Formats: sequence, structure tokens, C-alpha cells
Amino acid sequence: MIQSIVEFLSFSDPNIRYVVLGSMLLAASSAVVGVFIVLKKKALIGDAVSHSVLPGICFAFLFSGNKNIPALITGAFISGWLALVLIDLIVKKSKVKKDAAISIVLTVMFGLGIVLLTYIQHHGSAAQTGLESFIFGNAAALIGTDIIVFSVIGLVLLIVVLAFFKEFTLISFNESYAKTLGIPVGRLDLLLSTLTVLAVVSGITAVGVVLMAAMLITPAAAARFWSDNLRKIVFLSALFGALSGFFGAFISYLAPSMPTGPWMVITSSIIAFVSFFFAPNKGFAFRQMKRKKSMRIVDDENVLKIFYHLGERINDYTHAYSESHLIEMRGINQNRLKSAIKRLTRRDLLLEEHDGKRKFSDEGYKQAVRIVRLHRLWELYLLKYAKIPAHQVHESAEMIEHILTPEMEKELELQLGYPDKDPHESIIPRIKN
Repeated sequence: MIQSIVEFLSFSDPNIRYVVLGSMLLAASSAVVGVFIVLKKKALIGDAVSHSVLPGICFAFLFSGNKNIPALITGAFISGWLALVLIDLIVKKSKVKKDAAISIVLTVMFGLGIVLLTYIQHHGSAAQTGLESFIFGNAAALIGTDIIVFSVIGLVLLIVVLAFFKEFTLISFNESYAKTLGIPVGRLDLLLSTLTVLAVVSGITAVGVVLMAAMLITPAAAARFWSDNLRKIVFLSALFGALSGFFGAFISYLAPSMPTGPWMVITSSIIAFVSFFFAPNKGFAFRQMKRKKSMRIVDDENVLKIFYHLGERINDYTHAYSESHLIEMRGINQNRLKSAIKRLTRRDLLLEEHDGKRKFSDEGYKQAVRIVRLHRLWELYLLKYAKIPAHQVHESAEMIEHILTPEMEKELELQLGYPDKDPHESIIPRIKN
């Protein structure tokens, strides 16, 4: 195993170089185009095109009589393009919805491809051997001339995307606005569709017609979890695609019975799952952590408010209270209440007495005054400007008080004329300097 790894990473074998370079090139270039397909929510189009190129491959073989890669790619390109035209015609000339039209064309074209492939296998010459590998791909069969073809296609894709980057960005995010600027949206859509077909056909040799849609869409979908900047998304998408190509080739080299294409898709899917769960800001785990942090802040501030309200009743904010007092004051989950009290004690916002009761520290009192003040200012704002009845403003203020900033607090005071009482005639507290 170690010897195989060293042999692979040394790239001393020309076949290894061809497979790795070819897989990375096709995956990276298709992933760049995939970004705009994902942004325009046309992922199904990529799937339809990838399944629709099989008849073109078979017709190209029947005409050429051999597995000449440029000829097969040309046939696949024409077939994929016809699929797009058919989808467009069905949508325009009938009441069939686009998703249904895509499904119809996808299944019909793929079925036609299987019929032609079966015919070739039963009536063709020995040259047809291995033609079925276009269904699932066979990167191990890549040779030097294939790499040249992929390089040219990849270069064309990158140059066109870079040349029309601004226009593709506009039509991807706001097609109507692009039209008002005089941008030819229809022609750009046509160009993007052509690039999609070109990206798909470039990968059929290594990944196959069934799985190529995944290489078009998955890296782009994964990249969106890591950034909101389109240039970064395009770069990350290409990087994820290239990594999928590299590791797909690496795994299939270590396990020769495993085809490269499916491993590229699996690697790409693993990157997508990692992105979905662990990407900063947008990843599931990050969002869960952020939500729990927000809940802890809300719980802490609510407990401080309970202490304030208890002190307000007896006009004494130095009195200590037990947990049962707090629960009686306001219905709150007991476990969350205990956790909040522990956190507030650790932060020295609450002080613990010898009998286990807690009371405000000076800093805890100040923070309680601030949150109660925000609550009552917002209640007054809702009553005065949103015309919400006084008995309905409490719930809204409960949600907003935790996110109001000091700047918003100043603006509220200014708008309300520095009030002293809220809609319920309770005093709006203020920290005395």
C-alpha cells in the first residue's frame, strides 16, 4: 500500500499523470460553469444534458466507426444541445411545466442512448469494445491526446466565463435588472447553456453520462456555503472540483477495481457534506452553535430581568433570592434557569450568598437596568409609532430587546423625547452616572 501511494504521488508513470491531470481539469472547468447553473437554479438542466449526450456518442461512433474522442465529444455536444432545444420547445409550445419537460427529455434521450448502445454492442465491430464505459466513465483509459482535448475545452470554458463574468453575474442574480441595462439576457442564457453542454461532454470520458451532472453541480453547491463573494465561490468551486478529480484518481489507483468517476463524485459529495455541516457562518454546526449562543444570551438577560422585577416590587435591588423565587416570578425552564444562574455567577453579574441565594452585583444591576430599559422603550415606540395597543406590545418587546444596540437605544430615546414611563406606567430605568 505504502509503495503504491509513493508511486502515485511521484507521478513517474505517464498514465498516472494523464489520469490525474485529466480528472482535475475536467472537474475544475465544469465546476466553474456549475456556479452559474446553481445560481440560476438550473441544476436539473445539467442532469438532463448529461443523460442526453449518450445518443450523440452512439451516433458519432456509428458514423466514424471507432472511438475517436473528438468525434464522440462532437456527437455528445450536438445531442446535448438538441436536448436543450427540445426542452425549450416543449415548454413554449405546450402547457407542460419545465420540470416535467426536463424529465421527459432526460428519460427519452437516455432511453434512446441505451437502445443505440445495445444495437452497437450486438452489431458493431470489435472497435465498440469499451463504449459502454461512457455510461459510468473510465478515467483510467485517458491518454495524452485526451488531455490535450480536455485542456482546450477547459481553457475555452474558463476564458468565456472570465470574459462574460460581469454579465453572467447580473443575469444570475437579477435578470430583470440586467434587461433594463440593455444586456442581451436571451443570448447570454444561450451562451451559458452552450457552456453547460460543453462542460458536461468534457467529462463523459472520465465520469460518464450518468454521474457528470454531479461534478457540474456538487462543487458549486459546496462552495456557496463558504462565501457570499461570487469570485471566491467560483475559485472554491474550481478548487473542490480539482480536489475531487485528484482524490478520485488516487483512490481508484489504490483500488484498481474501483472506477475513477464514481470516486470523484463520492469525494465531491464528501466535500459538500463537510461544507454543509462545518462551513463557517452557513454550516449547520456553526448555525446551531450560534443559535445556542443566542439562546444563552436571551436566558441570561431574562434572568437579570427577573431579579430587577423582584427588586422593583420592594424597591430594593440588593435583596437575595432563591431559584424558587425566580421560577414563581416567571415561567421558565428549570434547567435553563439553573444554567443561566451559573453563567451569571461565573461572570460576577450575580453574587452567591452562604445559603445559596443570589443577588445582583453592581455590574449585574447595570446590565439588568439596560435590558429593562430597552424593553420599555421599545414598548413605547410600538405604541406611539406602530399604533399597537398597550396590551399587545409586551411580546414584541420581549423579542426585540435582546438585539437592540446602544446606537438604536439613543435613537429610540431621541424619537420618543426621553420618556420616563412606558405604556403601562412603569418607570423606564436609567443608570445614574
